[in-house]
Parts: sequence; structure tokens; C-alpha cells
Amino acid sequence: MNRRLAVANMNVMKIGTGGAFALLAACVALVGAAPERNDYADARFTAPLEDGFKAFYSRDFKTAQKDFQKALEAVPDNTLALSFLNAAAAQDGGDLDVLTNVEEDASSGAPKNYVNRVRLGFSYMFQSAAGRDRSQDARDELQAALALDPKGAAAHVGMGIMRFNDRSANRAKLELQQALAADPNNVLAREYLSQLYQTDLRDPERGLAYIIDVPNLVPGYADIQFHIGSLLHDLKQSDAAISYLKRGIELDTGHVGEAGLHGYTLIARILIEEHKLSEAQKTLNQAIVADTDTIYARTLLAKIKAGDYSTPSPEPAQPSKPH
Repeated sequence: MNRRLAVANMNVMKIGTGGAFALLAACVALVGAAPERNDYADARFTAPLEDGFKAFYSRDFKTAQKDFQKALEAVPDNTLALSFLNAAAAQDGGDLDVLTNVEEDASSGAPKNYVNRVRLGFSYMFQSAAGRDRSQDARDELQAALALDPKGAAAHVGMGIMRFNDRSANRAKLELQQALAADPNNVLAREYLSQLYQTDLRDPERGLAYIIDVPNLVPGYADIQFHIGSLLHDLKQSDAAISYLKRGIELDTGHVGEAGLHGYTLIARILIEEHKLSEAQKTLNQAIVADTDTIYARTLLAKIKAGDYSTPSPEPAQPSKPH
């Protein structure tokens, strides 16, 4: 039995028949209510999604595209899978052009289809990120999607990302919160909200609350590990931060995303702050060997060598005054 219905049934016995009919109506409403959306409870979606992460982070972008397409067959408007599909295609400009053409054909063939509009909007967003200014086209498609479904989580996420990129924090926050109202487990909405609270709203604790349990939904998503580590660093929880950052590096085997590209140097910064300079040097050398963030890594190494981060010498003891 639904837990909320069981509680309501117990309450009927407490309040008597006077309020029983009203409570019964509430129970009926609960039975008829739509279940909360959770894409990540569907193995038909999560299995190919996790396969896609493995392929993407190992730089097998062709296989990754196939895996993310398979995930989208199960949940056609999942924004995380949609973003990774476009990100994998963007590694080869030709693939992104092909994907965009396919989405354009689908949208023009069924202009009143919400999913088609959303998917084309995301493809235009990635075209813009790849150097072509399709931002207005992306906005037009996402607004058309919202006209078809004003509560559509995916369209609100897309608009939220565009507002975020425009540095319009309050409008981005509103869009992303509307997305979560329709889809509480939307990983991309949670991720962007956490970044907003970290960078623009200066509230890393609130930002962390949005994403701390996301690895339970998508254990293979390396970059969410990096973002959690970054927030924990802001909150002065160094050991926990390093643990998440290392996990992100382990997952990002090809050093594709933020975890693989910037994880080593963030760990080194934390170690420097704790005056663990020899450990920081080892970590920075790992970054150089992996060819990730090498300019910054060499800069930090040079500063360590120059003594810029040496622990300040204690003040000399003052001679005691004679009694």
C-alpha cells in the first residue's frame, strides 16, 4: 500500500466520520495523481546511458553516440542523454551537422511534436558552442516546445542553460526550478542549479544539496564527481573533496571532461592550501604526464619551487619580562 494512503487511513480512525469523507476524497486524489517521474529507475534507459558514459570518457565517440541514442529510445527527452549525444557528435563537426539535419527534418515533419522541438533546440545549442551562432534558433525551438507543453522539463532546462550562459542568474534559476517541479530527478537541472548557487549566488552549501545524491542516479557521470568535489572544497571539506575528485579522474579515463582535465590541479590546490607541498608536487606531475591542464600545473609547480607556498615561520618567542 502507498505509504501516504496508509497514513491517511489511520487518520480516518482518529478523526471520526465527520472528516472521513474529505479525507477519502484526498486519498482518491492521491491514487489518481501521476507518479513522480524518475528516468533513472528504468534499466532500459540507464544501461545504455552508463555504456555511453564509458565510451564517451574513453574517447570512443562513435560508440557513445549509439549508446546515447539507444538510451533516448527509452526516454526521448532526457536532457542528460541528449546533451551527451550532442557532445559526442560535436567531437566530429560532421557528426554534429548530421545530427542537426536529422533533428531539423523531424521537427519540420512534425512541428507540433514537443520532443522534436526540444531535441532540435539542444542541437542548435551545441552548434553555437561549436562556433556557429545558432543561439536564436535554439531559443525559438525551445520556446515553441514550451508553447506545446508549458510544463515540459526538458524545454525549461534548455532555456535555463541558455540563461545561465547569458549570465542571467535569476532567470536561469527560475527556468531550472520549473524543470525540477516537473521532473525532480532531472540531473542537468540539478547540476546547473548547483553551479548557479556556487558561482553567482555564493551559497555552495545550497548548491551541494542539489547534486550530492546525483552519483546514485548516474554512477558513471565523471563530471558530477568533479562538481561535488569543487563544492566541498568551497565548504572546506578537503578530504571529502579530494575523494570525489579522484573518483572523477578514475571515471574520465580519456581526460575528456572537467574531471579529467582539471581534477588533478584542483586536488593540488587543496593540498597546497593544507601545506602538503610534496603531495601537491606529485599530483601536479601526474597532471603533466596525463597532459591535462599542463600550463596551470607547471605554474603551480614553479610557485612551489620558488617558495611561494611555504609555511610562514612562526614568530620568534618574546623574552619573558622580569617580575
